[in-house]
Amino acid sequence: MTRLVMKFGGTSVAGPERIRAAARLVAAEAEKGAQVAVVVSAMAGETDRLLALASGFGGGLGDSETDAALAAGEQVSAALMALALGELGLKARSFLGWQAGVRTDGPPGASRIAGLDAAPVLAAMRAGEIPVLAGYQGVDAAGRVRTLGRGGTDLSAVALAAALDAQCDIYTDVDGVYTTDPRIEPRARRIDAISYDEMLELAAQGAKVLQTRSAEMAKARGVKLRVLSSFAEPGKAEGTMVTDAGLIAERRIVSGVAYARDQARISALGASDRPQAAAALFGALADAEVGVDMIVQTRARDAGTANIEFTVDRKDLPKALKAAEGAKAAAGAREIGHETGLAKVSIVGLGLNRRADVARILFEALGEKAIEVKVIATSEIKISALIDNDAVERAVRALHAAYGLDGE
Repeated sequence: MTRLVMKFGGTSVAGPERIRAAARLVAAEAEKGAQVAVVVSAMAGETDRLLALASGFGGGLGDSETDAALAAGEQVSAALMALALGELGLKARSFLGWQAGVRTDGPPGASRIAGLDAAPVLAAMRAGEIPVLAGYQGVDAAGRVRTLGRGGTDLSAVALAAALDAQCDIYTDVDGVYTTDPRIEPRARRIDAISYDEMLELAAQGAKVLQTRSAEMAKARGVKLRVLSSFAEPGKAEGTMVTDAGLIAERRIVSGVAYARDQARISALGASDRPQAAAALFGALADAEVGVDMIVQTRARDAGTANIEFTVDRKDLPKALKAAEGAKAAAGAREIGHETGLAKVSIVGLGLNRRADVARILFEALGEKAIEVKVIATSEIKISALIDNDAVERAVRALHAAYGLDGE
């Protein structure tokens, strides 16, 4: 008998009617004969509400008691989903993270899944029950509740699917992965199938369909993913399959255009060009738990010196600057500077490394719209450009058209 994990995000369980609609989707899969497990997020807006309550008492992200409060949102959703399935005549049982053996490590608010003992969930499935797991949570070695960060329910679902050797269907408010954000480019198209690597890059570059860590785990564990709309009638959603590149019959050079607003650029000017200097700088940033994205090092005018530039999320700028200033002497930098009001636009595709003209097309498309490229970063399947925030929409539309993503 096939096994299927169905994950429902916050908009899919936003209220009683949405929960009942999701329950009908679960019932339809169960009627086909699949052994189904469900993973749910908190209702839309609930995590923010709980965080605001905790903040009123001096709590905040990264605080153990705040984690305990935030985990309550998924607990409510799991219980209500189990009740909704019961209304449809199905046997269902809710599980909190600790009841499903979800073990975590790492700090409160940003923990990682260290292991998942699927035995309790399997026992429920064999007893004819549909287990409903509260996502986004687990317990650490000391038995304290820990949450997995924004989008962590995706990670819970993929981890459960890996433990059950099941496919994982991610239900959200969009009907799949698109070539870009349809709110910016109405001609964006749904992609039928996309590789793990492309999905991982799109998620990392700003696409919000899947959490980055869930895409990483799906690739590492070989979990087939499907992204579907919970707003479609049972059996009507087509969605996007995320799978191994070798299983995709037809691949475009560029699969999609992603973007991320509110980026900041930090410059360490006149730093030593020795590798130890960069190591000191980025070591300090790592110790401060600052995620660094685009990195460029160029020669400075003085012999033996270099300018090191990198980008961070705007919200991380204060602690990034503090860390960089702390490492300034060790890096031999003359000055630490920064710039805000920036955004990142990226093209992603497995065919990028096979075409020499991909970069030319990008620069031509942005140049025609008078969009300045401040920093460029590349990999085998991605090219990212740092631009002004107010140019994002023009850049996305220009690149979407330039790489032929507008057409059928």
